[in-house]
Amino acid sequence: MRTKPVSRDSIFARTRDYFEHFAAATPARFAILIFAGFVLVFTAIFLLPISTATGEVPPLADALFTAVSVICVTGLATVDMATYWSPFGHAMIMLGVQIGGIGVLTLASILGLVISRKLGLRQRLLAASDSNPLRMNKGVAESQAVRLGEIGQLLITVALSVLVIELFIAILLFPRILAEGVPLGGAVYQSFWYSFMAFTNTGFSPTVEGIAPYASDYWFLSVLMLGVFLGAVGFPVIYVLMRNLRRPKRWSVHVKLTLATTLLLFALGGLAFFVLEFNNPRTFAGLDPGQRFFQPFFLSMMTRSGGFSTIDIAELNGSSLLVGDMLMFIGGGSASTAGGIKVTTLAVLFLASFAEARGNVAMEAFDRRIPGDVLRLAVSVVLWGATTVATACIILLQISGATLDVVLFEVISAFATSGLSTGLTASLPDSGVYVLAATMFLGRVGTVTFAAALAASQRRQLFTRAEERPIVG
Repeated sequence: MRTKPVSRDSIFARTRDYFEHFAAATPARFAILIFAGFVLVFTAIFLLPISTATGEVPPLADALFTAVSVICVTGLATVDMATYWSPFGHAMIMLGVQIGGIGVLTLASILGLVISRKLGLRQRLLAASDSNPLRMNKGVAESQAVRLGEIGQLLITVALSVLVIELFIAILLFPRILAEGVPLGGAVYQSFWYSFMAFTNTGFSPTVEGIAPYASDYWFLSVLMLGVFLGAVGFPVIYVLMRNLRRPKRWSVHVKLTLATTLLLFALGGLAFFVLEFNNPRTFAGLDPGQRFFQPFFLSMMTRSGGFSTIDIAELNGSSLLVGDMLMFIGGGSASTAGGIKVTTLAVLFLASFAEARGNVAMEAFDRRIPGDVLRLAVSVVLWGATTVATACIILLQISGATLDVVLFEVISAFATSGLSTGLTASLPDSGVYVLAATMFLGRVGTVTFAAALAASQRRQLFTRAEERPIVG
């Protein structure tokens, strides 16, 4: 009796249906598994002899840390990225930051859109949860930056914006790099490298000297700032601005809060660094008046998640390190290449404080009411972020023996995927390297996503308990 052969198409279809169901049912766990899978793949790639400049197999700690830093678009490194890795390794780094910068969920949805030419409801919900964490917990929430029906257009916008913005930044950088005396081929390569690293907010450099040759060049540094800003505001904001750039009245509350908070923090951070480092001869005190004013604002933009630096971060005053801690912890916009708790999270917390101080029942911004579940999510983000940072600091303080200000800066830089370093990362033992790698992973995946993934399911409570008010404050 002959048995009917199993169709390869049916096996593929069943596997695809299983993953689609799993992704739609538990998008938080799906996100963690996909990111972890890419980290393992790139760790294996970096462990290959072809990935290193010497042809030797690197230590596991260095390969794993580099993979996490690349996929999480952090920019921290335990080795000299310019000399340690081969041209093949550098190509994998550029590929990895593109994957991590776009976001694995969004990338998977784009691939699904290309293959099927349409997005089903499950894929739309999955992509929507990537652009808005609230959808993960409560379905489609009200007053969102991007509506569910617009997700397909958002995905196209993501792909096009990445290509157009990175090409635009590379074109702006190319003449300056060429003028520095870099050969034509090298200038093209470095232009795209810096463009990728700026837009994805990573901060890796392709050369040993880094951006030192351009440390006082207004054009080069300004273009880097532009790339970091565009990557940090978030794809939903780019999508809305592309459609309604000249019609601010049609901008959503999310867009307005993101832009207003980002620009305000950039200005306040620059002014803080200007004042605190004004008399520091190791940083800005010895510069001419123009550079003395410009460089603090460049540092302010880079602490938001950019990762590039024209000075030795270890030479900053302790007060400036603390300001950098705060800016890094806040990070950039939601659904962006930046890390941190996000600027809208900070904005919502301040709006709640103002509403409470004025005795208002509801939070309001730009003539719109913000529902209470947004505040609960914001509090959760800050709480889990602070817990992650505190735990990592305690462990690294014990392992490294370094001072608190240095350890705190390094941990927040890892958690917020900023990439700025005081030099501690390169000197850590393997145990400390693994702690920082885990911190980067938690920061990139998202504390709320991670917390949601740990929950087995959401319970529906069909009753309400008696209300009692504890004393707060």
